[in-house]
Amino acid sequence: MAFSSPSIKDLMGTLDRDSYVSLLSKIIGEARHVQNNPPDLIPKEDRVARHVLDALLPLSTSTNGGPLVVSHVSYAEGRGNIIVEYPGSTPGKILSFVGCHMDVVTADPADWDFDPFSLGVDGDKLKGRGTTDCLGHVALVTELMRKLGQVRPPLKNTVVAVFIANEENSSVLGIGVDELVKDGLLDKLKQGPLFWIDTADKQPCIGTGGMITWRLRATGKLFHSGFPHKTINPLELAMEALKEIQSRFYQDFPSHPQEQVYGFATPSTMKPTQWTYPGGGINQIPGECSISGDVRLTPFYRPADVTNKLQEYVDDINANIEKLGTRGPVSKYVLPYENLRGRLTISFDEAAMSGVACDLNSRGFHVLCKATEEVIGYVKPYSITGSLPLISELQHEGFDVQISGFGIMDTYHAKNEYCLFSDMSQGFQVFLSIISQLEED
Repeated sequence: MAFSSPSIKDLMGTLDRDSYVSLLSKIIGEARHVQNNPPDLIPKEDRVARHVLDALLPLSTSTNGGPLVVSHVSYAEGRGNIIVEYPGSTPGKILSFVGCHMDVVTADPADWDFDPFSLGVDGDKLKGRGTTDCLGHVALVTELMRKLGQVRPPLKNTVVAVFIANEENSSVLGIGVDELVKDGLLDKLKQGPLFWIDTADKQPCIGTGGMITWRLRATGKLFHSGFPHKTINPLELAMEALKEIQSRFYQDFPSHPQEQVYGFATPSTMKPTQWTYPGGGINQIPGECSISGDVRLTPFYRPADVTNKLQEYVDDINANIEKLGTRGPVSKYVLPYENLRGRLTISFDEAAMSGVACDLNSRGFHVLCKATEEVIGYVKPYSITGSLPLISELQHEGFDVQISGFGIMDTYHAKNEYCLFSDMSQGFQVFLSIISQLEED
């Protein structure tokens, strides 16, 4: 009688709750120190990295304790990245789990119902800043690599995990995955699918939005509000100009046919989110004001085209400001007797971020969908105009990027963040199904 060898799923088993919760408790205990909001809060991701290293180094070649090849790569003091490799037997066969970042967004304990900086365990619910985004995934992928190192299943594919620094802020570069790519340390991951593990709700995320942050400044004339005919009201100028700019934007960047294919809930949008002005009395028309906001752009449009168009709109409005709509019989944007014209300027606060449309024909996508259906019971890929930094750059560099995650979307960047152990446990099984399928190729 012939006996088949045990499958990777049989060998690896299930996610060990005690081990996972113990590791996650240590990692969430560092969340206060890895909040990323410069210049006030600079994370020290090595505080999380040391717990990952403590779990994996005993099973590594560097300690002669196991097969894992572990590298700690740092481009700034206290802000390292970790690359972990479980070697397979066949050259060129590889898959990777990337994107688990060791920084978090800020949390104010006064706004939370529990301490965001220590792990709370309430049955299936695991509570704390980073449980969903993304320290819960850091612990999950660490447990996957630890189990590979312990069980040592014979694999043709090399399995790589990359834990990164500095995902939550794009104003400071050269620290995380961008620098790893620049240095060529991830080049071999192009030979197989790269699964970016940093989303939620256990389904493939096949599209994300680009983002452009903008600031529209209107300059008028400071004057007493009892003499509106002697002034240029920058508030009215800004409101009318923004209305015109938005109208032109939606004409030039309408809903794209591919948005329906990818299941985007919204088309590209441009909208204000903040007002600022220098202050003054209620009876004073200010001399200037600013409206700030963002563009969320589906990946079928280029951010550079949008910024060029926005600048073009502003230049045209300035040149023809007499034609801009006004508000009431004395509202105006030109004072000829003073040779004074209202003026608009637009600026873009940070480098524009491109969206991502994953390759729906790739082996990585098909494997992820099959694994999701097998473990979760159904597969329903989705797209969002929320932005995930860094992924588009990987795609442009030639990586087959597929996106998934096992947190709770409703708690992303929110107060009272949590994840479910049962979801993370299913994530572990999705990883095993991915590995198993690729072993069959």
